[in-house]
Amino acid sequence: MERVALLRTSGRRLLHRCRGGRPAVVPAAASSSLARRPLPSSFPARGYSSLPGGGARFLAAAAPLHCSGRYWPAATPRLARRLSVPAVSTSPSPVPYDTDDVHEYAAKLGFEKVSEQIIDECKSTAVLYKHKKTGAEVMSVLNDDENKVFGIVFRTPPKNSTGIPHILEHSVLCGSRKYPLKEPFVELLKGSLHTFLNAFTYPDRTCYPVASTNTKDFYNLVDVYLDAVFFPKCVEDFQTFQQEGWHYELDNPDEEITYKGVVFNEMKGVYSQPDNIMGRVSQQALSPENTYGVDSGGDPNEIPKLTFEEFKEFHSKYYHPSNARIWFYGDDDPKERLRVLSEYLDQFEASTAPNESKVWPQRLFKEPVRVIEKFPAGEEGDLTKKYMVCINWLLSEEPLDVETELTLGFLDHLLLGTPASPLRRILLESGLGDAIVGGGVEDELLQPQFSIGLKGVSEDNIQKVEELVMQTLENLAEEGFASDAVEASMNTIEFALRENNTGSFPRGLSLMLRSIAKWIYDMDPFEPLKYEQPLQELKARIAEEGSKAVFSPLIEKFILKNAHRVTVEMQPDPEKASRDEAAEREILKQVKARMTQEDLAELARATKELKEKQETPDPPEALKAVPSLSLQDIPKKPIHIPIEVGEINGVKVLQHDLFTNDVVYSEVVFDMGSMKKEHLQLLPLFCQSLLEMGTKDMDFVQLNQLIGRKTGGISVYPFTSSVRGKEDPLTRIIVRGKAMAPRVEDLFNLMYTILQDVQFTEQHRFKQFVSQSKARMENRLRGSGHGIAAARMDAKLNAAGWIGEQLGGVSYLEYLRDLETKIDQDWDSISSSLEEIRKSLFSKNGCLINLTSDWKNLEKSSQHIAKFLDSLPSSPSLGSDPWLSRLPSVNEAIVVPTQVNYVGKAGNLYQSGYQLNGSAYVISKHISNTWLWDRVRVSGGAYGGFCDFDTHSGVFSYLSYRDPNLLKTLEVYDETAKFLRELEMDDDALTKAIIGTIGDVDAYLLPDAKGYSSLMRYLLGITDEERQQRREEILSTSLKDFKEFADAVESIKDTGVVVAVASPDDVEAANKENPVFPEVKKCL
Repeated sequence: MERVALLRTSGRRLLHRCRGGRPAVVPAAASSSLARRPLPSSFPARGYSSLPGGGARFLAAAAPLHCSGRYWPAATPRLARRLSVPAVSTSPSPVPYDTDDVHEYAAKLGFEKVSEQIIDECKSTAVLYKHKKTGAEVMSVLNDDENKVFGIVFRTPPKNSTGIPHILEHSVLCGSRKYPLKEPFVELLKGSLHTFLNAFTYPDRTCYPVASTNTKDFYNLVDVYLDAVFFPKCVEDFQTFQQEGWHYELDNPDEEITYKGVVFNEMKGVYSQPDNIMGRVSQQALSPENTYGVDSGGDPNEIPKLTFEEFKEFHSKYYHPSNARIWFYGDDDPKERLRVLSEYLDQFEASTAPNESKVWPQRLFKEPVRVIEKFPAGEEGDLTKKYMVCINWLLSEEPLDVETELTLGFLDHLLLGTPASPLRRILLESGLGDAIVGGGVEDELLQPQFSIGLKGVSEDNIQKVEELVMQTLENLAEEGFASDAVEASMNTIEFALRENNTGSFPRGLSLMLRSIAKWIYDMDPFEPLKYEQPLQELKARIAEEGSKAVFSPLIEKFILKNAHRVTVEMQPDPEKASRDEAAEREILKQVKARMTQEDLAELARATKELKEKQETPDPPEALKAVPSLSLQDIPKKPIHIPIEVGEINGVKVLQHDLFTNDVVYSEVVFDMGSMKKEHLQLLPLFCQSLLEMGTKDMDFVQLNQLIGRKTGGISVYPFTSSVRGKEDPLTRIIVRGKAMAPRVEDLFNLMYTILQDVQFTEQHRFKQFVSQSKARMENRLRGSGHGIAAARMDAKLNAAGWIGEQLGGVSYLEYLRDLETKIDQDWDSISSSLEEIRKSLFSKNGCLINLTSDWKNLEKSSQHIAKFLDSLPSSPSLGSDPWLSRLPSVNEAIVVPTQVNYVGKAGNLYQSGYQLNGSAYVISKHISNTWLWDRVRVSGGAYGGFCDFDTHSGVFSYLSYRDPNLLKTLEVYDETAKFLRELEMDDDALTKAIIGTIGDVDAYLLPDAKGYSSLMRYLLGITDEERQQRREEILSTSLKDFKEFADAVESIKDTGVVVAVASPDDVEAANKENPVFPEVKKCL
């Protein structure tokens, strides 16, 4: 569970972390004006959550079923998220019900209706109730969306940085009065059909949402969560506090004492990342007088100061119905919602918590402030060019009205939302830094703010960055924005609203988080859901007064004439990480020195007792208390996606007849097989160049604006995956776009322009791409080390993995560093190579087109596809080289300045003789949710531990996330086969494991994702017959399958490869104890 922090990286509003499951690994995308700005994967701004990875199932919008292929999906415009993503025409429809009957029933249960409104924007009827006895507020949103959502939110403003809200968010899900096991949350992860299951800690509130399409499953989740938040065991169980928060660990009185705790190590990881440090320092400096001046996630230096008594008191004070906002959404019975709630709420009396939890605004400064902070930096490269600077404004002391907030959102998109946006473009073209930092406009806390800056800045240029930001904003206020830019932004936002595409994130949860952003501050919860009128008024204002009259006054008032400005300067310090570790060791040394021998013996005993508890299984009777489905509730057949395979001009065309509200989704797929191997690592930059360089007739700004005006966005990215039973990997370039049906001709014309007319002549812009990519990769090394380790291991074990690592791993980072120098020396050669790549990729030979829309639009699109195909060359002009490369199969450590580690081990099960059976999906999920969860996370103190089985290549991987250990984690991996052989499972546990796996397989998909998943299955040769076979194997999984799988994973113990992204001190210590890393690579 993570806290919601202000984490800004390259315009990213937040990096969300989650309470269980694996962190998502998404390489950099090359996409159009709609999607080019990096975005969060549908999470609310500023948050920590319980699971690393999102908690929602990520067979995501772009992901094929059971495919570990590497892909670069497009994002969604940020303003659309702020406008409560669901839109007028694609959202669910209200479900008719007897209003008077429901309200009469509510009154009998003690609820009074406060307000009832029809929300046309999301085709819903929304009713706000108040529980008379406690004052709890309930929003009941009714429509025909089968993906039902529940959430309960408490206002939880901390007064210090000990991380109380964050630790409590982890802890309440560790058993409750009705469900007295160690972690009912994990049981839900194992065996429910949830489409979302997680919890978030914001700087001032804590949110517990769940979602499911199965009504019975949905109410099981709701009941577990309600019991967890109101009656948790953790307030009586000191060991839960120790496990999730912090504790001293000592196995033997003669050893050194260490700190352990899931949140403690999670936050050590957060405090190791420069972008996270920048966001935290900026937020705290902007609001030093209120709750935002401390870190709700917890400062690792402060967390050990938290006492159990303070922890219990915080729960008692804030986790009360009087301090709660409760949300229901979907097609379930509104009476049942209130009945379930009343059973819990009626057990409480009114409380003063709402007064005590009120968040007070920060008073605006009279003059600007400057803050200097050091961050841990590696010794690689020129330290004088690793500075970061971010300029931040608190925009208002009072809440903004709807129109102003909406207009600020559009202004944010105009300034920063696309590669062509002037503030973003001018900063990057200045050469003063490598990449953007700062999230633009942030409006999900009490007071909105605006942040922008650069990373990779020379010390001498820090002041120049600040001056350039101010000068650019002054110029924009004076001159206004180009009409094409305003039109493109308006179309982009309106398209996103109409499309209503929240990816794998439930629509109802997007709505809830938007509503809560006002509701939590005692403002109107309906207002954020109703954007249509203010949107039309804004459009009319722009048409009547001109965009300059609309936007320039906002720039003047909120930024240029606003003295509440904080400039944060971040200075690289190569000694900081080791200095922090040494300081921690010294504190612990002093703690031990103050202890008597009896104290040490007691600590060793308590350490042992905690580990024994963590490793002791829950009794069967406790497990049975957690509600679950039966196999009879599970469909026996896989979800069918309609597909028709045809041809146009000799090219295969896949068509998926699905309702998309008049949006046409298209993927044009090209074979990479004709490309030279020597050009491979240029491919991501080639894809970016297609969308961010100009043509003979248009510069890149005009091209981006044209895409924004005519389409919903275009993206270009490489895709690669192993194919089961074949030695050669699948390698493709995918050009992905979407448009309203009347604009399909424009979409394919623009695709042609991008593929054939873009000129690779802009040396300066290309160098920017390299710098941005390098900065992004360096950030991934610290924050997503598990992804780096996974890619590196994969590259040692199969050809597809090698390709993926060349395009997004350590090898790619090394290539970028060399290329950055080469650009100035041999640009003509690079430009020629880019042109050669184009000629080798884009032809009708090996091309495939995938379309998703309703049948009427599919038929109308055929003529535009034919025209597009006729314009392509018939075959590629260049031959190819063999691509079957791999990295040497040697264990290696990639050392970076960090306080936590990411530890991986992997091997190929097919090479050990294993034959794929659907039971493998059940078993690998069970290993993650039991053995690795218990030993790597719960006992080991890591934030995450999981395994992954790529059924296409046969590679089985173990990975840990923000892990304080290294060798101990590898020992856990090596004992997995023993765990499986000794495993005892009753029928209930086995059924639960099977149901949870089916939930993954049947992940909820929106129409575009269905079409894309079907495309992936087609490319990978996954037939409906095979899917049915695997499903039957999943449903018939037995304990015998677990025992047999042990033989397969046993082979990894001795022949697997190990890769760790870790701190230098930990690697050195590990190699002294056991020389497991013959190769040590310093990357930062």
